[in-house]
Amino acid sequence: MRQQERGSAMLVTMILVAALLAGAAVIAAMQMASTRGSDVTRTGMSAVYCAEAGLSAARPVVASNYASWAGTFYTSGTPTEPTWLSTGIGSHDLDGDGNADFMVYIKDNDDEIGTNNPAVDNDLRIFIVSRCIKYGETIKEVEELVTYSGGGTCYHSQSGNCFGNNNAN
Repeated sequence: MRQQERGSAMLVTMILVAALLAGAAVIAAMQMASTRGSDVTRTGMSAVYCAEAGLSAARPVVASNYASWAGTFYTSGTPTEPTWLSTGIGSHDLDGDGNADFMVYIKDNDDEIGTNNPAVDNDLRIFIVSRCIKYGETIKEVEELVTYSGGGTCYHSQSGNCFGNNNAN
């Protein structure tokens, strides 16, 4: 009777050890996926902040270079940063590693009646688009619609004065 039971305890032990190892592998894989997911989320947030920094740097340059807008709108393909914009912004390196972290380009809004022409602006409104290129897996873009109002001279004798405080000149 004892001869027939020989080795059955070893078989049960091996099955239990295999089940525990499989469970440990599943838990390790779940933890790795969770860590990877939180890393993608973190770099995604950092990429949005990077793109916002580029937009903030580009806004005054775009506003002061209205005459340079024509001919530099993104129309199709891979966007490129106009030379006047790149020069005006200066360094695109936010973290000091010597590599550009963002790129900025401008594109026209859909302002034509009928067929849109993305190379021509008719209403003095364009999009400034900033793309964070620092994180290869999580490239993010931020765009803002801006309006060119022209500026001009403020005359104290005009109706409303310079600051819109009625006619109290």
